[in-house]
Amino acid sequence: MASSYSVKRVIIPAMLVAVTVVIARVFIIPIPMTHGNINLCDAGIIIAAFLYGKRDGLIVGGLTGFLLDLISGYAQYMFFSLIVHGFEGLIFGWLGYNKSRKLQIIALVAGVIIMVAGYFITDSILYKVPTGLIGIPTNLLQGFVGAIIGMPIALRLKKSLKI
Repeated sequence: MASSYSVKRVIIPAMLVAVTVVIARVFIIPIPMTHGNINLCDAGIIIAAFLYGKRDGLIVGGLTGFLLDLISGYAQYMFFSLIVHGFEGLIFGWLGYNKSRKLQIIALVAGVIIMVAGYFITDSILYKVPTGLIGIPTNLLQGFVGAIIGMPIALRLKKSLKI
């Protein structure tokens, strides 16, 4: 029984990483001014965190951000994305997993703010502060679109899968 449980604990986040990378890679909009892009990785991170908690939110967020940057040609962002999206997923799961709708919305806002702040710092380090400032609106857009898509899917899956 314990062996089956541990295999499940490895397989589920791995599958969620794979699905999130594919979805984020298919729906991607490059933003040349910031050397980055808008994608749907935040939706997948929210789904993982709301279904399985902060551990899986952290794993899916970090690995998805890292792998997406690697395969998208944004290698300079890989390690920053590992940290930023990992922390975002941790916050989504910590504040939103098995919580009231109000706390889940607070979790979404907090996670998006962390992601936006993280990429402001990242762009400011990699390029300059003006680049970080230019990225704020596009990162907000990405985060809130991810929340608008991810939360209803997570809630529907949680109900139908009885997680």
